[in-house]
Amino acid sequence: MQSAERNALADDSLALARKVQANDQAGVQAATIPEFASNFSGIASAITTVSPKLAGKSAEVEQVYILDASSNTRNADGTFPNAEFFCTLNGGKNAEADFSIPGLPPGRYAFAMVDFVGSSPWTLSMLLRQDSSGSPWKLAGLFPKEDSAAGHDGLWYWRQGRTMAASKEPWVAYIYYQQARQLLQPAVFVSSTHLESLRSESSNALPPELANGISADSPLLVKGDDGTAYRFFSIAPDNGLHADKLDIAIHMQMDPSITDPAVAEKRNRDAMSAFLKQHPALRQNFRGVWVFAEAPNRPPVTTVAAMNEIH
Repeated sequence: MQSAERNALADDSLALARKVQANDQAGVQAATIPEFASNFSGIASAITTVSPKLAGKSAEVEQVYILDASSNTRNADGTFPNAEFFCTLNGGKNAEADFSIPGLPPGRYAFAMVDFVGSSPWTLSMLLRQDSSGSPWKLAGLFPKEDSAAGHDGLWYWRQGRTMAASKEPWVAYIYYQQARQLLQPAVFVSSTHLESLRSESSNALPPELANGISADSPLLVKGDDGTAYRFFSIAPDNGLHADKLDIAIHMQMDPSITDPAVAEKRNRDAMSAFLKQHPALRQNFRGVWVFAEAPNRPPVTTVAAMNEIH
């Protein structure tokens, strides 16, 4: 990328990011590709949510990448394939950023990351498209992300995950590694040499019970003292309360035979207790637990409790 092109891309990215910061929805819409500008409600909602988080922070362009998909052609069924891009980082030979964007129509695209620096930092990542040489870059995707959780950045959680894995606390490490990836990955279609290192390291430190993964089709079975079985299909970090420690968010299968809300609430609390009895180290490292009991065509039953409330 020539410096003039880089500067133009950085300038357009920064101008768009500042419009988001100012909640200038009309300005962002005017600088959005026609396909999304005509159906702007999703982006508008994201701007409304994130703009207060960016108030008072200074904006700095961190990275920009050109992603040329001009030669992308349709599949036989009329859809577009994944567009794959491999970008060397800072001219180095051993580090790169990779992009795998599904269903990307032909065009000249860019990916920009704008940091908002302050006490609670955020990054606005944007997919951009340039419709003709020298024309302004327009928004084709907006990906806001908080850069810290419970007062720590992604590298801190990566280091803590490594420490906990070495200390034979795989469940604490598992959740810390997840938080590290959430904070360090700018968008779901972006990877890098460093993120692949994190993925590999975290995979090697998985709790033995999760060696075959965890999902709705392959849930983790946790039993209480009374023999009741709870089936968890997701266990992840949660920073929704913005406390001084992370929470643990557990999604589990609902017992469809339970219709009494009080009984469903007790079942959620019993599931928390059963899980923590098996993995007591989690009590010292996290603030509390959320349980979401879910079933098709039923509203979830949600319960949250601090560690000292779980017995």
